Amino acid sequence: MSKPARRSATPGTGPKPAGASTPSAARVAANQERPAPRESAPASPPPSYAPRGERPRKNQPLGLPIDDRPQARPASRPEGRPQPGTRNGNGSGAPPPRPPRARKKFRKRRVIIPILVILLVVLIAWPSYLVWYGNSKLSHTDALSGAPNTPGKTVLFAGTDRKVEGMDDEEIGGQRSDSIMLVHIPESGNASLISLPRDSYVVIPGYGPGKLNSAYSRGGPELLVETVENLSGLTVDHYVEVGMDGIQELVDAVGGVELCYDHDVSDSYSGLEWEAGCHHSDGETALAFTRMRYQDPLGDIGRTARQRQVIAKVMNEVLTVSTLVNPVKQHELVGSTASVLRTDPDTSIFDLGRIAIPMRGILGADGIIGTPPILDMNYRPGNVGSTVLLDPEGTDEFFAKVADGSITQDDVAANLP
Repeated sequence: MSKPARRSATPGTGPKPAGASTPSAARVAANQERPAPRESAPASPPPSYAPRGERPRKNQPLGLPIDDRPQARPASRPEGRPQPGTRNGNGSGAPPPRPPRARKKFRKRRVIIPILVILLVVLIAWPSYLVWYGNSKLSHTDALSGAPNTPGKTVLFAGTDRKVEGMDDEEIGGQRSDSIMLVHIPESGNASLISLPRDSYVVIPGYGPGKLNSAYSRGGPELLVETVENLSGLTVDHYVEVGMDGIQELVDAVGGVELCYDHDVSDSYSGLEWEAGCHHSDGETALAFTRMRYQDPLGDIGRTARQRQVIAKVMNEVLTVSTLVNPVKQHELVGSTASVLRTDPDTSIFDLGRIAIPMRGILGADGIIGTPPILDMNYRPGNVGSTVLLDPEGTDEFFAKVADGSITQDDVAANLP
């Protein structure tokens, strides 16, 4: 009985299934002569520290080889900006949403444009309307003499009064100028307001010596301006005539003013009933306050001072915040003021506004207000009656200081005899 064949230990040399080809003897011999692969030595564990002289980079795990090659920094890209090759940065092809910034700008414009229109109306249109409205209420008269200009700005204020039954022309004015004030604003120096007593004894061009206020009755505003220019040496640039009866309307328009006088008065001529002290006065009382003359120890000088007080108080009320921000009050005051004024044809309501700014300072506590030097309050030169005699020598020097702005409060403080 024959032994079974031994299975070869060499792979591929065992029995083959039927039909399989047997490898050649040469191939078997070659496989037997090929050296067996050498087993590699096991890798040593990585060190747990960096080699001497080398420090690991930040965030570099220990035990890994350090790459000393310069690392390329990723290009910074603003947050929200799409990457190249995409439409919205997330790889999708959808279009990016519309940024809200454009919508916010549009909303801001819708709010800002109406505000700008309102400011334009307030700052330009409304003042322009007030100027037009004031000019429409002003009346004009020829007054300026056409004399050569002198430095600075000179304004002549003339207060006239309507004739009241029971009073003669000498008291109430009639066609006479009841109050005469010369305001001079020099190019530099002190502005001043000089009250010219209406009974001042002066030379009236074409008529000779007489009272200053008679120049108005004889030749109107033009002769009055010419007489004042001869007296002061200053050329009048603006003539402003104030209807004293309009004081009542102005005072009522501002809601009344507080007036002060240190004497008790019961005057039948002016109608003033007054208790010494300060009182809130309406338009009717303020008008009588400006007219009262006979019971004032200073006569016409005292009356002029009270007229200035009324004008100053009205101006202070006009320039209050409550008036400046109230269009209704502005409209009423512009109309009331312009309706009681008469100016030369070249003086507009805008010019009056420019004059009012320095006037407020002049009428303040530190303003320079006074009269020319006076020698005699009751000078009687023949048939002219009682007049005020100005110092002929001191008057020229006084007005020279007014002209160049060197006038001070001391120059006007001691001009009464």
